[in-house]
Amino acid sequence: MAIHGFLERHRGATRVLTPIALGVALLVVLTWALWSAPPRTMDTALTASTTDCHDMVTLSIAGRGDTPRSGTTKMLVDANGRELPAASADDYVSDWIDQASNAPLKAVAPGSYAAMYIAYPADMASYENAVTTGVANTESVIKAIRASCPDTKFAIVGYSEGADVARRVAMNVGHQDANAEGGYGIVDPANVVGVVILADAGRAEGQGPFPGAKNPFTNPDGFDVKYQNGRNPVPGQGVTPDTGGSDFGALAGRIASFCSDGDLTCAAPQNISLLQLVVNVGRQLNIDALEREQLTPATGIDVATVLSRIALDAFAHIQAQPNWMQNDETFLDVLLTVSNPSYTRPTAPPTTTTKQSETGTDNATTDSDISTPVSGETDSIQVEKMSPLAYLPQKLFKEIVGLIVTNQNTIPVIMSDPYQLTLGPDVGHHFDYWRDADQANGKPLTSADYAAAWLTHLAKQAQNGQQVNAAAKPSAAELAAALNEVTSSAAPSSTAPSPGTPSPAQPSASAGQPPAATTAASPTPQAPAPATTPEVVVPETTTAGTEDVSSPADASTSAPQTTTVAPTTTSSAAPTPSG
Repeated sequence: MAIHGFLERHRGATRVLTPIALGVALLVVLTWALWSAPPRTMDTALTASTTDCHDMVTLSIAGRGDTPRSGTTKMLVDANGRELPAASADDYVSDWIDQASNAPLKAVAPGSYAAMYIAYPADMASYENAVTTGVANTESVIKAIRASCPDTKFAIVGYSEGADVARRVAMNVGHQDANAEGGYGIVDPANVVGVVILADAGRAEGQGPFPGAKNPFTNPDGFDVKYQNGRNPVPGQGVTPDTGGSDFGALAGRIASFCSDGDLTCAAPQNISLLQLVVNVGRQLNIDALEREQLTPATGIDVATVLSRIALDAFAHIQAQPNWMQNDETFLDVLLTVSNPSYTRPTAPPTTTTKQSETGTDNATTDSDISTPVSGETDSIQVEKMSPLAYLPQKLFKEIVGLIVTNQNTIPVIMSDPYQLTLGPDVGHHFDYWRDADQANGKPLTSADYAAAWLTHLAKQAQNGQQVNAAAKPSAAELAAALNEVTSSAAPSSTAPSPGTPSPAQPSASAGQPPAATTAASPTPQAPAPATTPEVVVPETTTAGTEDVSSPADASTSAPQTTTVAPTTTSSAAPTPSG
């Protein structure tokens, strides 16, 4: 009664306090729910699952800003409903890669083939972090699919920043050693039937499009369709040589590494050491923040931290070499070495100075063992300490000569406007792969169309239960069918985020138009393997910035809209200028 009487007397206050109390209660409930939420799972009936087995799965890694993101895209889940860093092509569309990765869908039975996109930061908050996270995510998805579907074949496609991810995954897979039971940590290399790398930043000098193949300039093993007639390599090399090279181990002959002359991400000339130093540093900086905020105290600290670490590593590198003044290594060489993101700091074990006693045993040197030298000995020691200075003129000469020789092409590259050359709207060679057909000179297909035809051929082989046959020669009918699938995959283009990979240029972004996209039909799942699914650890993916801005090798621009392909002739539409 006392409470009832109180409420009657304070009816106005009750009206005010009631919604406040309800709000506080709701806040407490939500806080408890958020902090005590279990690991995120999804309804497997509404999204793709690793338990839906396919004969072949293509995992694609697109460029900067072009990636599925948890919360906005339905993600792939494992056998336990746990979210994985990938999305089906039914749920995510990349207008840059769909043309190649979706081409096999109409050429094989429903459910035999699936195309998926790997989620990764796809930014330049730290290029190295984005790429290494992409590698870890790709490998974790492969392991999860392999656990449920051990017979599935894999293909990997990467473009721009995603091309670096695809290359590193391919090299990791190709250089695995089997364990005592004959198993592999990632996947049996025999089950990775093809890898497509568009704008290969790790490309080696003189490397052909198909490294390790019997015909490295014309076709991958098992697909006897010529990509081109010529045998001259694209000049230059990729801008990330530390993670590159032409040795893909067990995957040799199953790699398509495409590079366009003039795309400085994969065709940077030799002797641009100062620009290479800039690239090395840029791979460790938060380029997104620098482009968005310019130089501020926060971004300045980031730059200073990276430069200070490089300087300290350089002096430590020199100090570890007592005869550095006498050798041919220049200070620029040292900076190029220690600025490389893959540089490993040497760990020198502690040394103990010993002396031989009269009895022949080694005794540790102590302060009492060190005698004061006479004047003659003092002069000798001082001369010995001063001897490196005798090499100073020669060292300075080597520094000057080295700087000139290793930068013969630096000024020409800068004068050529590297941004316009690589990423410029309508003319940037970073987007040639959808418009580089040249029928008159023996190149009937664009690089993207050739990749689509090859993936279609591989998907048909996987559907028929065939391994990659290095001596296989597709019939005219099979080739025509594959090319028809490529043609049918073309559709009106739409605006997409810009791709990205590091290059000597650091321009600001401009909106662009990517090539044609294809919406894939939902595959019908096959019966999964009865094996139990081991726990798959998915690396944490850092959230990319909301702004799509250009990296040291990336900016949005125009790409071709539609490519019409036939077995004998190919016509490519010119890219549409960005707005």
